[in-house]
Amino acid sequence: MNPTRIVLADDHELVRDGIKSLLENESEFKVVAEAADGKEALEVIAGEQPDLLIVDIRMPRMTGLEVVKQLSRDFPKVKKLVLSMHDSEEYVVESIEAGADGYLLKGSSKAEFLKALNSIAAGGKYFSGDISQIIIDNFVKGKAKTSKPLAESEEISQLTNREKQILELILDGKGNNDVAESLKISRRTAEVHRFNLMKKLNVKNLIELTQKSKELNLI
Repeated sequence: MNPTRIVLADDHELVRDGIKSLLENESEFKVVAEAADGKEALEVIAGEQPDLLIVDIRMPRMTGLEVVKQLSRDFPKVKKLVLSMHDSEEYVVESIEAGADGYLLKGSSKAEFLKALNSIAAGGKYFSGDISQIIIDNFVKGKAKTSKPLAESEEISQLTNREKQILELILDGKGNNDVAESLKISRRTAEVHRFNLMKKLNVKNLIELTQKSKELNLI
């Protein structure tokens, strides 16, 4: 059986090298080309005709979402996996709208990464276990809800369901290891969620997070 031919598109060479290193002993996958920006990715794909594209969201010249959208139109047979640091519902929904076959956080484990590649290569879809399955299910059925409850503060409404879970655990005194164990995710993924959570709430440490939570009547 021929290996799944992959093109990597990420503006960070270190990330591309890491993925290549991860896949070098996986006989069912073969990285055939790389691209450092969106336009280069499209040029490479036109020449290589790969089976699958692994693409970052934020890249120079064209974003990953723009690349995915154009591929869906011009090269519909090429599978598309978005690999990102961002776990916001907005990015997930936009990726699906653009035609992505999967969305995975960069903090995911090697096992989950390979599982995603295998699922997509086989014709399926794969979205990180850290992305709310309800969002995916609703979107696939054409019933995604993008409006937010008016009663909810703007700061709270921008948090994903996973971030709200992690906020609750942090306020309960849980560290990254405890959060990871409680939610069955990797420590790295827990750290990414925690970083995004604190950035959205505009706090820099646990003390500020606790104070902000009091102001929002979360505790």
